[in-house]
Amino acid sequence: MSTVTVVLLTLAVGTYALKAAGPLLLGGDRSLPCWVDRLALMLPAPLLAALVITSTVANGKDLVLDARVFGIVAAAVVLRFRGPFVVAVVVAAAATAIARAIGA
Repeated sequence: MSTVTVVLLTLAVGTYALKAAGPLLLGGDRSLPCWVDRLALMLPAPLLAALVITSTVANGKDLVLDARVFGIVAAAVVLRFRGPFVVAVVVAAAATAIARAIGA
């Protein structure tokens, strides 16, 4: 086996071992503290937003403001007014396409 294969297999086994360690070691009817539950419920949305913004406006070490920013802003407006997520995606795609068409 190549070195890359060995590394990947080791990482896979290690990941599954770490995921299994919690339930095996702490098994039973234990529950997390309520503050951890609240944090786990609130954390995914800001992390996803940060990922979207970073992948949209960052290009290595440079800040890039192009037509994609119009799409992000348009989607944010739709979501601000409680529009459906699918509508936000379509509006963002349309706003980005229009901005690219007019040369922004």
